[in-house]
Formats: sequence, C-alpha cells, structure tokens
Amino acid sequence: MSDVTDAVARVVEHGPAVPAMLLASVAALIATAGFHTRWSRRHGQAPPADDTGARPPTGERAAGPREEGAGPARPAGAGESALWRMRTTVRDAPGSLARLCAALAEHRVDILSLQTHPLAEGTVDEFLLRAPGDLTGTGLAGVVSAAGGEDTWTERADAHDLVDAPTRVLALAARTALDAAELPLALRQLLGRCTIRSLPATAGATGEVPPEGTLEDTVLRLRAPEGGVISVERPYLPFTPAEFARVRALVELDARLGPRVPRGRDSLTLAEGHDITVRRADTRDVPAAKAMHERCSARTLGMRYHGPVGDADRYMNHLLSPRFGRTLAVQTASGRIVGLGHLLWDGDETEVALLVEDAWQRRGIGGELLGRLVAMAAETGCESVYAVTQASNTGMVAAMRGLGLPLDYQIEEGTLVVTARLNPAPRGSSAPVPHGERIGGE
Repeated sequence: MSDVTDAVARVVEHGPAVPAMLLASVAALIATAGFHTRWSRRHGQAPPADDTGARPPTGERAAGPREEGAGPARPAGAGESALWRMRTTVRDAPGSLARLCAALAEHRVDILSLQTHPLAEGTVDEFLLRAPGDLTGTGLAGVVSAAGGEDTWTERADAHDLVDAPTRVLALAARTALDAAELPLALRQLLGRCTIRSLPATAGATGEVPPEGTLEDTVLRLRAPEGGVISVERPYLPFTPAEFARVRALVELDARLGPRVPRGRDSLTLAEGHDITVRRADTRDVPAAKAMHERCSARTLGMRYHGPVGDADRYMNHLLSPRFGRTLAVQTASGRIVGLGHLLWDGDETEVALLVEDAWQRRGIGGELLGRLVAMAAETGCESVYAVTQASNTGMVAAMRGLGLPLDYQIEEGTLVVTARLNPAPRGSSAPVPHGERIGGE
C-alpha cells in the first residue's frame, strides 16, 4: 500500500496533467480487473461522474456503516459463510502472527488478504476474512484475543471489499479528482468509521498544524487545501503511519487540482411548462446565490435560516463549499438560480436544507432537490439525514414525507428537526426526467 501512496504523490507532482493521467490509469486498471467498483463502502451503487443526484429506483438496502459484530442483511445459516474486516495488534516477535493464523484456521476461518502496519511497539495486522456464518464478531474477536491479539476490531464486509487495496485507493483518488466534495467521503471510505470535520481558518486552528500535518494516536490533522484544518477522529482504533501517509496523499492531490464539481446537468419541465436545469454548484455560484436571496421574502428566508437573516457573506461561502458537502442548484432557461439544495456533512451526521425562491415554490422543485440529495446521502454510507426547520414550514415537512422513508420528529420552542432513516433505500429517488417530461407540483 505504501507503493500506492508513493505513486499518488508522484502523480500529484505533474500538475495540470494529473486528471488525464490519473483517470487513464484507473480506467485501465479497472478494465483489467473486470470488476465494477462501487462508491459506497458496503451496498451503495457508484454515482455517475457527472453527478446531479438523480437515481433509478432500487429495492436494495441503503448504504450505511454497520456496528461491530452486526449481522448481515440476511441471516447467515450455520452452513453459510460471511466476510469480515478485522484489525488486531500482535507482539513484534517471531511466531506471533503464525499463532494467530493457526487459531483462525482451527475455527475454519479463511484469510483472504492481510496487510501489516509496523509500529514502534507491536504490529497492527489488517485482515479480510471469510468465516463460518454462525461465528459472530464478538466470537471472532475472542478467538484472536486467545491467540495473543490485542485491541481487536471487527466489521462486516461484503464482496466489494475483495477489491485489492491498490485498486481501491486508485478508485478513491479518481473520485476525488473528479469532485472536490468527494474528499471527506474518500477519507471515510479509506479509514472506516470515523468523524471528519473541516475547521475554517477563522477558528485559529491553522497555525497549530504544521504543513506536513499531525498524527496523535486516534486523531490526525492536516491543513485543508482552501485554508483551515481537516480533522479526522477514530476513537476506537489508532491511526497507523501508513494510513496517515495515504490520507496526506489524497489531501495533496485535492489541493493541486483546485476547485471542481461534476459538470452534469439534468433538464426538467415543470407541470406548467417552464424548463429548469438541475446541476451541481460551488463557491463560484455565490454571486448568483446571493442574488436569489435578495429576491426571496423575509418569511422564506426566515423559514430556511430559522430566524432573521443577516449578511449573506457570512454563510454562503460555507454552504456552497464542496468541503462541507454538496449543493444542487436549480436554474431557469435564462440562467437565473431559483433554488438551492444542500447536503451538509456535520461530523458523522448529515443535514439536508432547501431554499426555493418565492415565485417558484409549490411546483415540485423542493421535492425534486430533496430526493436527489437523499439518494446521494444513501450512496455515501449515511444511515440517516436530518432537516432543521420551523414547525410552521409545511412545505419542508411535506417534502420529507414525500420521500416515503421512516421519519422521526423532534420539536422544541418552534424548531422542528425531522430525521429520515435511509434504510430501506429511499423510494423518492428517481431517474433523470428527460427534457420534455414533467414533474408535478408540491
């Protein structure tokens, strides 16, 4: 794996030629392997390169991380097998790893792949295992502990984890090269369950992190390409120097490529005949987004921001930054933005937010944006999304109910938090509506 990290770092040094070189290499590698790599770590289908959030209907389970020791989507019988990812620390002494492997063999556990991460004291070994279906994560950890393993961590895997590590890292680098919003998700895919936060430069954290970043046991920090700091925390499992090197290579790649979003556009026709376009947006759309805010009524802005709205400069750059999530914009045939939908990474949670200009409300735009954002969230491994609004915002509540997902409601002093659980998969997601077809009103 260190060879892959070095290769990515060397590719980064070639500047503007990076996208073509990187994508050509990944395409050749994937074609040779003959395997379709999926973006979600478990069950999500990889979105298209020009991603606007439109998805075909699916009956599959929504993507999402599993808890340690969690069972498979369908119960495995005693005669079936199950895939597991496992990490454990063994003493750096002859025979330590051999005893552990022998213990696994005694319980009919097949070792499909093994990576080692040497540390100052001991070695962290990362396994992909095929175990009998009746062996739980707790039972697997017990076998390893009895053989001398310490700080053992297990997580269910599936067939997509059978992709070899270099292929997986190159695929993550390719997705990062195509879309700046993919960096936090690529890091989560690379590191497993963890909490990733982007801290703005105004937080005063930049000066505390050297250019090469810092690694402190279960926390690593790197300077973000746009300023500020990227903080990654994984309390249950310390990071290894090899993981830190991989993360640093992805962040450096992101910094060299600069601002970028997929260029895909979907043309839709509203019920009354107006044509609109749905596309990804970023900070280059701040002037158009501010102009839309100026055309919105105080009531509409109050519903969106839960109170009086001050200077839009304070928050528009944050909302439209790919570092903090993904934004979809709806624009008219003349190019004017009339709606914005945000999918915001909030630590290990995900928020959805909508704003539709007054004259364009109740035409189905809000529901269309929300369905696309929720489909994106499911594919990135989110188990739920939440929306914060006012209890009187019937439009947002109706849009959330239109997803056809289990909803939880919490209300306090007029503020309503609606949480949608993305398991099973969202029924509100749909394929792109071709130009000339219509979407209904809200």
